[in-house]
Amino acid sequence: MPKSRNQKQKLLYLQKILLEKTDEQHALTITELRDELQRYDITVERKTLYADLELLESFGLDICRVRSSTVRYYVGQRDFQLAELKLLVDAIQSSKFITRKKSMDLISKLERLVSENDGKQLHRQVYVTNRVKTVNEKIYYNVDILHNAISADRQISFLYYRWEVDFASPEKIKKVARKNGALYRVSPWALCWDDENYYLIAFDSEAGIIKHYRVDKMERITQLEEERDGSEIFADFNLAHYAKSVFSMYGGEETEVRLSVDNDMIGVIVDRFGTDIIISRESDATFTVNLHLVLSPQFYAWVFGMENKVRILSPEYAKIGFHQKLERFICDKNG
Repeated sequence: MPKSRNQKQKLLYLQKILLEKTDEQHALTITELRDELQRYDITVERKTLYADLELLESFGLDICRVRSSTVRYYVGQRDFQLAELKLLVDAIQSSKFITRKKSMDLISKLERLVSENDGKQLHRQVYVTNRVKTVNEKIYYNVDILHNAISADRQISFLYYRWEVDFASPEKIKKVARKNGALYRVSPWALCWDDENYYLIAFDSEAGIIKHYRVDKMERITQLEEERDGSEIFADFNLAHYAKSVFSMYGGEETEVRLSVDNDMIGVIVDRFGTDIIISRESDATFTVNLHLVLSPQFYAWVFGMENKVRILSPEYAKIGFHQKLERFICDKNG
């Protein structure tokens, strides 16, 4: 049998066919494998093809056999199983910080990690179109820049933006650089994904405190030559505690707050603050819990949203702050 021009790539194409065309529900016979190779202008004898399959198997490809009236072959174990990839697809499409375009690109790449038939199942899961997504296409690469700066122990500079209403512009909403366009300069120490957003945790040398920044609002991130500051503060830094205490990543005064909570709300408390909390029985229907968190409008709004199933016991100024927010809301509503 004369050899074709692609004969040297025979094993590579055979592996490609097995990975793309086969899975547990879609196995191919030797004849079908030969036909698929023929599409790449590769001719092979049956005896040689058996040897090629054994060679790929010895190399590490998990080639499984289904025996009925004939023997069929498919790839079994892969780097990622279909259930794992479905989980990753769900995470990507539900992440606000990944743009719609980048979400589709990533999901398309995940589809190539399984057979074409299994890839169709992943594609049927995709519901990115109507999800709330960031408009900053550069965030995917910004995260990489920030990770590199952290690994290199270097400071960074960047522009930080906010959104403003501008009815004079066609879009009505415009992006404006904070600090009149002046560059921020901080020492990056960690990245945190909280409430569907990516945040940079950094040390501000000028202010001498830890700050956090929404990564999707950062642009023109540049790694500087200067080494990071704040190593003493971050030596014992607990990222999980910081994320919980800042409470939805909004600024405010951190303090210890004692709450009275209805028993049926324990799931809400655990979901928000984790299991590393200490609760005490208050009555047959309620318990108390002490939490270190930030007193902010978001915290008060969260308490209000619990419909009196969560109540602030102390400190007194937290109770006063909550009631002031309620009174202001009622006054604004009533005009």
